[in-house]
Amino acid sequence: MKTLIHNDWQEVLGPEFNKSYYQELHNYLKREYATKTIYPDMYHIFQAFEWTPFMKVKVVILGQDPYHGPNQAHGLSFSVLPGNKVPPSLVNIYKELQSDLGYPPVHHGYLKHWADQGVLLLNSVLTVEDGHAYSHRGKGWEQLTDTAIQKLSQKGGVVFILWGNAAKAKSKLIDTTQNAIITAPHPSPLSAYNGFFGSKPFSKANRLLENFGEAPIDWQLPENPEEV
Repeated sequence: MKTLIHNDWQEVLGPEFNKSYYQELHNYLKREYATKTIYPDMYHIFQAFEWTPFMKVKVVILGQDPYHGPNQAHGLSFSVLPGNKVPPSLVNIYKELQSDLGYPPVHHGYLKHWADQGVLLLNSVLTVEDGHAYSHRGKGWEQLTDTAIQKLSQKGGVVFILWGNAAKAKSKLIDTTQNAIITAPHPSPLSAYNGFFGSKPFSKANRLLENFGEAPIDWQLPENPEEV
């Protein structure tokens, strides 16, 4: 079994890496990275798993696929590398965070502080071609990330935050007798005013965590991303 993730996620997902669908995905990605500009950097594809080990996951925020512009994606849903403009969906997430908990928006989009506390910032598809959103859809990533969601559901005590219809469709993978689901419209500018604003996901997540006997998440990001 090839080690792709350097913590307990390797044991959880390792059997998937030996399956034929993943071998096909791996060969596809080798060709893509060799001939096109693909995000994130190949060494950051599994960054969300690296920063948030399986047994430490308390919250999952599910995204669709990585940002498809230069220097943005680094393996976490909604997060961008320091030095980049905060993307529109994340701007709206910050607005809701301020409305919900009173934390003013920071001037970066680097969400490692959340990941370090047990917030798995997972995309359903982990790679994308430059300038072509959702271009790696249907290549095998969904099977891997669905397995990750199912394994977390079996662990129990996890709060799943599902924004938008694509994320909400994953509800069927989650055992709600031992986990919790928070849903709302997607935070993108196209849909945020249809119920994302005012949904208070951060305070709801912390109350649910406390019900599970877990410490709440400190959602307030440091203004300087280098402090993370």
